[in-house]
Amino acid sequence: MVLVNTYIKDGAKTFLRKEYTYLLLFVVIFAGILVAAVDQPWRESNLYPGFPYTTFAFLVGAITSMVAGYIGMWIATTANVKVTYLCNIDIEKGFLAAFDGGQVLGFVLVGLALAILEILILAYKGSVLGFIGTQGTQAQIQHQVQLLFEFISGYGLGGSTVALFGRVGGGIYTKAADVGADLAGKVGEALDEDSPLNPGTIADNVGDNVGDIAGMGADLFGSLAESTCAALVVSSTSLPLMTTPDAVYFPLIVTAVGIGASFLSVQFVHIKMSTENKLRTQLIVSSVLMSFACIPILFFLPEQLNISFAGTFYAGERW
Repeated sequence: MVLVNTYIKDGAKTFLRKEYTYLLLFVVIFAGILVAAVDQPWRESNLYPGFPYTTFAFLVGAITSMVAGYIGMWIATTANVKVTYLCNIDIEKGFLAAFDGGQVLGFVLVGLALAILEILILAYKGSVLGFIGTQGTQAQIQHQVQLLFEFISGYGLGGSTVALFGRVGGGIYTKAADVGADLAGKVGEALDEDSPLNPGTIADNVGDNVGDIAGMGADLFGSLAESTCAALVVSSTSLPLMTTPDAVYFPLIVTAVGIGASFLSVQFVHIKMSTENKLRTQLIVSSVLMSFACIPILFFLPEQLNISFAGTFYAGERW
């Protein structure tokens, strides 16, 4: 069992190294296009010319997405063999091991995405907003905040770009390996599904890890990054949000609160009940906790939310 797991882990690492090598080449070429089409640091500007803010955020997002995918693969290939062994002893123990592996993946990826995004915002904030100093008008401040979050949107673009390749590339591999193993074993040699006599099942399991797990890890990061960046860009168009301290960071606060609610929810896995009921209970508890946890952070928002987006003005109240 350990030997087969070693083959699967080595195969997954080899695939990701090769995939990320070609992906890095694409990322570098795309970064060059962003510099030429978006940042244009050679263009005369009153906003610290010479530094490609969007491109740098894109590269950070792309690298973070790659790291997220690799972490997903590493955790899965480490946990899989333990789950297999424990399931032969007790299904409940196997389920708990699988659940622990899944929650490590989720917490690490979401925490990593949120931490790096916050660091990037703080790093950009000093230079972008520092240009106008403390004497700027409200219009100048709002304009600089909009620029700040437009630059930050490159972070979500980088994450989504890598996630796309990770899901598609890994998905193609896992489907090809699955069909190949079935054709060679079940059709060609009349072996059972995932028979230990069929070495093609190793490639099948490698595909499952790099496609369904490493790709999913990058996809999870990309979804969080792009949705958060989009919310920040939209929120920067609201003057009431600009004039309310920390209100513009509301999307980040929601994610942080969600991490806390999830941490409390996963503790219910230790309740004595069936596996199905455990998962159902956690869905219910997490929904309830998140709903109540969002109530106090609503007071970060101003009473009026006036947002201008895509040429349309939206006016509404907090409640």
